[in-house]
Amino acid sequence: MSRRVYVDEIEGQARLRAREAKLAQNAADDDSNLNQHQTQDELMEIIEQGKSIAGKAWETALVPFHAAVSKPAQKAYLGTFLFASASLFLLGLSTIAYALFYYNFVPQVSVERTIYLQFGDGHPYGTATLDSSLTSLQPYDVSLLLHLPRTPSNQAAGNFMLDLSLQSPLPRTLSSTDKLLPEVALTRRLAHSRRPAILTYSSPIIDTASTLTGLPFYVLGWKTESEVVEVNMFEGVEFAKGWATVPQEVKLVVEADEKMQFYEVGIRIFAKFGGLRWIMYHHRILSYVIFTSMFWSSSMISTLIAWIVLSSYLSTGSTAVKEEPTSPKIKAEPSEAEKYEPSLMEGLSDTSRTFPTLGRHKPLTFTGREGGAHRGGDAQVKQEDEVLESTGVQPLIAEADDEDDTIGTSAFRDSGIGTSLDEGQRARVQRRKKNATISGLAN
Repeated sequence: MSRRVYVDEIEGQARLRAREAKLAQNAADDDSNLNQHQTQDELMEIIEQGKSIAGKAWETALVPFHAAVSKPAQKAYLGTFLFASASLFLLGLSTIAYALFYYNFVPQVSVERTIYLQFGDGHPYGTATLDSSLTSLQPYDVSLLLHLPRTPSNQAAGNFMLDLSLQSPLPRTLSSTDKLLPEVALTRRLAHSRRPAILTYSSPIIDTASTLTGLPFYVLGWKTESEVVEVNMFEGVEFAKGWATVPQEVKLVVEADEKMQFYEVGIRIFAKFGGLRWIMYHHRILSYVIFTSMFWSSSMISTLIAWIVLSSYLSTGSTAVKEEPTSPKIKAEPSEAEKYEPSLMEGLSDTSRTFPTLGRHKPLTFTGREGGAHRGGDAQVKQEDEVLESTGVQPLIAEADDEDDTIGTSAFRDSGIGTSLDEGQRARVQRRKKNATISGLAN
């Protein structure tokens, strides 16, 4: 028996140890699972934090891009593009305008023409056409260029005279024969000048020495025995305003005692600028910058004013308020005196009622026609008492009929505000029932 008990105790201790070991193993497994879950949670938190940091960094990096493609930015880009396009277009127009202004305001600084002399009877003469090269109210210096060979006859001529005339345009009414008349030539003359000229003198010895020195050049054709004589005919000549006062033709007459030979004869007209023309000609870049800027500024201001006026006109037209249709007339409510007229009070009830409302609003109250409830009620009770005394009909049946009649009449005369009988009418019905019961018992 004691051995049996001993074995049982050993088995119980073994089971207890096994249970404890199992509990310890379960606890260890729970701890490992808990640690594993904690580790997973920490990893998830780290991943989420990394994602949030990366997302914030990405959003921060995209902020300039979003700002660059936003609607205000697009409007700004469009406005900048339109402004730049308009500015460049107006700058081109300003450049063209300045070029046209310069071409019309500043004349040619130098005009050169060749005069072909005519030889025959009398003195040699020649003409040249200037067209519209000259401008009114502009001073000019006029000079003649004579290319003369050093022939014995030219040297023997000595001084000779040059007669130069600046002539106006020919009238269209003159015939071809009339244009050659001296009187017509005098009427066309706008300016006239006579100046002497002579070849440069050289002694025979100097002439021979210079010829021998330049003999190789003469042989090769690099030098000729000729001389160019320049004679100033006008200094600061100016013409009045108008197309008829500006010369378009020149006429030269060479007056000499000897027959002369000429290689070439030319005229040179040089403009003497002053004031704004001098600045525009001698400082072209500065003038271009200043005047183009002025033209561009004025055109930009004009465009801006036109844009503002057009925008205000369009905005005013788009935001114009449409006229609303005429609202129907509101029916006028009856005055206080008209509210209590008999014709308006016939369909209303004589009794006062109170109707509940939703929420905390004040209950609605209907007072009925003034005095109608009291007068109508008293007359009806008196009439019913007289009928009861004069007739011998059973009160219960009569009262029931009266009750039905009264309820029907009340329902017909009610205004629709409520559907239940008032307290005063219910009391009268109960009183009539009670009187009818007492009268039946007495009979």
